[in-house]
Amino acid sequence: MKKYRIHVQGMTCTGCEEHVATALESIGAAYIEASFRRNEATFELPDDVAIETAQKAINESKYQSGDVEVIESHDAPVLGDEGDYDFLIIGSGGAAFSAAIQAVEHGAKVAIIERGTVGGTCVNVGCVPSKTLLRAGEINHLAKNNPFLGLTTSAGTVDLAELVKQKNELVTEMREQKYEHLIGEYGFELIRGEAKFVDEKTIVVGGRKLTAKRFLIATGASPSIPDIPGLKDANYLTSTSLLNLKELPKRLAVIGSGYIALELGQLFHNLGSEVTLLQRSPRLLKEYDPEISESVTKAVTEQGMNLITGVTFERVENNGDLKQIHISVNGEKKVIEAEQLLIATGRKPNTEALNLRAANVIIGSKGEIVVDDFLKTSNPRIYAAGDVTMGSQFVYVAAYEGRIAADNAVGGLEKKVNLETVPGVTFTSPAVATVGLTEEQAKAKGYEVQTSVLPLDSVPRALVNRETTGVFKLVADSKSFKVLGVHIVAENAGDVIYAATLAVKFGLTVEDLRDSLAPYLTMAEGLKLVALTFNKDISKLSCCAG
Repeated sequence: MKKYRIHVQGMTCTGCEEHVATALESIGAAYIEASFRRNEATFELPDDVAIETAQKAINESKYQSGDVEVIESHDAPVLGDEGDYDFLIIGSGGAAFSAAIQAVEHGAKVAIIERGTVGGTCVNVGCVPSKTLLRAGEINHLAKNNPFLGLTTSAGTVDLAELVKQKNELVTEMREQKYEHLIGEYGFELIRGEAKFVDEKTIVVGGRKLTAKRFLIATGASPSIPDIPGLKDANYLTSTSLLNLKELPKRLAVIGSGYIALELGQLFHNLGSEVTLLQRSPRLLKEYDPEISESVTKAVTEQGMNLITGVTFERVENNGDLKQIHISVNGEKKVIEAEQLLIATGRKPNTEALNLRAANVIIGSKGEIVVDDFLKTSNPRIYAAGDVTMGSQFVYVAAYEGRIAADNAVGGLEKKVNLETVPGVTFTSPAVATVGLTEEQAKAKGYEVQTSVLPLDSVPRALVNRETTGVFKLVADSKSFKVLGVHIVAENAGDVIYAATLAVKFGLTVEDLRDSLAPYLTMAEGLKLVALTFNKDISKLSCCAG
């Protein structure tokens, strides 16, 4: 049996789903799930029934069949005696461990190769350490700036060395629990050293040649450094080294405008540093909808951070203990001075040491590994997943891709990656969360779009919190009112966005959100309120919307 997903146009209700299911049953399909909300049907067919037969049956039932995807194939796993391993994985982060665990479940002989610290970016130098320090910064900020009744209180000097010590203890504990201890639990091998391809099916690690039936490259990414004169000699910081500072700088300059720059800039602002954000682009988060960018800009400036946009970087110089960043803004030259300089201008894939040319693996213009929808590279033996492909830079996306790569590489399956509804969160205060299409993206895809924008001062939870800088924005198809995208700037936006992700993924409509019950005095109520603003004036509604 093979399992398929087929796009079906013309379904508008549950009755349509039944008609499509009946048509597929008539040709011998099993495990049928038809969804008018997702415009698709999934089912299994015996090997002797062609997919074209299913397409014909759907068309004859007055619906239109579209693209077909094989999502599962019950072929034998790709295992055997060829090579030292069934599956060799280079890297040890989220994608690598997810793939290793999945491959072991297929019965494969698996090894992970790691040249540095086990666990990859997220647990060691990314999500975990930054978010625990962000929380410390929020607590310190609240201790000094109470939003209620205009009260302010004094707070002691932050002991950054102690915070970093606690951060390192947490990182060690989580790395052991979520990575190192799982090696023995699942029974795959850890090989220490740097991997380099010798040919299309052989790598060398510390002088030892290793072969495998299939490979996965999951080496992640690292900070990308811009070409600014003098920067190399300026003793700058990256996101990794900044999180290991032992003394709080009086002034911190940040070059960059993405989520890393915003999160770490706000972290040190909340700890007590004077922070200046410098960016080339004319606005923060330029890939986001304008309402999101405007809300974040307002929040940043209200909190007292210095924001300079439209910057041309001339050079960087050392002047004693200070870094001097020479810039030009609208033709006016300026000099920004700071004790520390953070470079947060994006990330680059870790591919330089792999000798991918010998493996016949094609890379893109930024050094990223080029993969198809099944995560296969130009070498059919070799797959790639996670940040090294320069897709969505989230650990949960890396883990998802790692599982799919293992299923395809050693499980004999043909699963496609689907990243249409990936939620993203920037853990600032207020947080930024988004899923689905922006208004501009939806229009580019040919949708006739209707949007609803709800300022945060219309959300009761924000009013009682006395934190009303933010926004909810909903993007919908003006014909079907299907939710295409949701974008939020608010406290706990990262928690709220999961509900929005389900709405986008499963094709819910604006009416579905209106008809759902939202608990009062939660930020999630903003989802219902922004849906109500499509045809009502929120200011004229009672509490709980109704």
